[in-house]
Amino acid sequence: MADVYALEISLTHEGGHQHIYPVLIKDDQDTVLVDCGYPHFIIQLQEAAERYGCKLDAVNKMIVTHHDIDHMGCLAAFKRAYPHIEIIAHELEIPYISGLKKSLRLEQAESTLSQMPDEAKAHAEQFIAMLRSIEPAAVDKAVTHAERLPWCGGIEIIHTPGHMPGHISLYLSSSKTLIAGDVVVIEDGRLEIANPQYTLDMEEAVRSVRLLLEYDIDRLICYHGGLFEGNIREALGELIVRYASQKSIIEKELH
Repeated sequence: MADVYALEISLTHEGGHQHIYPVLIKDDQDTVLVDCGYPHFIIQLQEAAERYGCKLDAVNKMIVTHHDIDHMGCLAAFKRAYPHIEIIAHELEIPYISGLKKSLRLEQAESTLSQMPDEAKAHAEQFIAMLRSIEPAAVDKAVTHAERLPWCGGIEIIHTPGHMPGHISLYLSSSKTLIAGDVVVIEDGRLEIANPQYTLDMEEAVRSVRLLLEYDIDRLICYHGGLFEGNIREALGELIVRYASQKSIIEKELH
């Protein structure tokens, strides 16, 4: 069975302290890194990997869950530093990761700028500049839903759109581990939808959470929050019910 390590990285972002959790999957043949953090994060990744006795130059596969800056910010630099790695992403994400299309997050930020109050525009413009600075990287392998990658005992691709159209989560059946990416996050000890204000399609996001109930999960790792402690199936069900209730309330108010 492969070893799975959630690489806790602490950072200060937008005036607050937070943690992100790229994931390292490792066996005797392959070392797979899932997401790589913000720009200039190679040193932080290296330090986090070394806490588990791993070296970044052993990584030979990089799976990118989606093209947000905190997930692919240092991807191009990582590829330059370790040119042997193979980069993998969902087919819908490839145009954005490779720079063939403008980032959907950048489009979203640009489209809302004119509607913001003047006091918020300076911060929004800084965010837009940061998104524009993301360096694209070529993707070596496209994947689709239910595809099973043969590395580390088998890694199943779960297409979990909503946060982004091509967002993926990963399921390791050998250890019943679900690597969530941003399909769910942990806030105050419970599961939530990641950044609802940034989620491009909330209904899709909730359907993606519902899809996770089809998997036998003993261990759930969120990019924001790390390892979830608790009854996973119950927590996923509660999250679905919570959003269904919110939607019902909103629909009643509109009518």
